[in-house]
Amino acid sequence: MFGALRSVAAIALVLGSSSVAFAQGDTTKVDISGNWNFTVTYEGGQGSPTVRLTQKGDTLVGRYVSQAFGELDLKGTIKGKEFEFAVTTSAGGDPFTMTFTGSVERTDALRGTVDLGGNGSGTFIATKVKQE
Repeated sequence: MFGALRSVAAIALVLGSSSVAFAQGDTTKVDISGNWNFTVTYEGGQGSPTVRLTQKGDTLVGRYVSQAFGELDLKGTIKGKEFEFAVTTSAGGDPFTMTFTGSVERTDALRGTVDLGGNGSGTFIATKVKQE
């Protein structure tokens, strides 16, 4: 009886640990380099910036371009499918930093939230611009 119980326990341990290993091993490296069309929704309305991202390892750099703020440098990080980047700008002479936190939904789609540096918050979706 103990031998059968040990076998069942061993099988459960192997199956359980392999599924945990698979879940932990799901750190698929993604590369979100490219041009993205963002739709940012916040309490006061909606904006449509374009974002150019360059990924080198876990580091993101690029440009944030919008009608409201012009063209701004951005810096951030990516780990697995989760990323964050920030841009600093000013409104009425007061500087603030917008921080975008999100995840890769698909190779051509991003989704997340944006903290508007003390001026509220919002959500965003982004689609990758197709290269010709």
